[in-house]
Amino acid sequence: MKELLYLKDDQLKDLIEKLFIGYRETFSDSKKILDKYAIGVAHQKVIHFLSMYEGITISELLKKLKITKQSLNRVLKDLIKIEIIIFEKDDQDTRVKHVYLNDKGKKISNEIFDTQKKRIYNALLNSSSEEVINFDNVLNKIING
Repeated sequence: MKELLYLKDDQLKDLIEKLFIGYRETFSDSKKILDKYAIGVAHQKVIHFLSMYEGITISELLKKLKITKQSLNRVLKDLIKIEIIIFEKDDQDTRVKHVYLNDKGKKISNEIFDTQKKRIYNALLNSSSEEVINFDNVLNKIING
């Protein structure tokens, strides 16, 4: 494994390219579903986090997405328009809003997930358990810098 400590710039550029292409292909798998509902990747990201963190607050959502309030508001307005999210005020602090996917939103989220999971599942299925664990560890290190 010591050879990994001496990766050349070309090898790192190749890895970055693979990350980009992997991201592109994974998100392109769900393009037909997004088009069906006239939404884009930004909406998909919000839908994903709402499905993962039911009742997330707006401020928590902003932190996870690392986007501006203005950008999030634009996406949330679109999701309200197609009637897939609901808001509930916090019991203790009524200024805090929790966001949820409604049944239609959960259906769309599942449609998106089902298309994406095929590619990921097949890649993981065709990898050894050690490769899967190492891949997950490396991704976490990339994410957490």
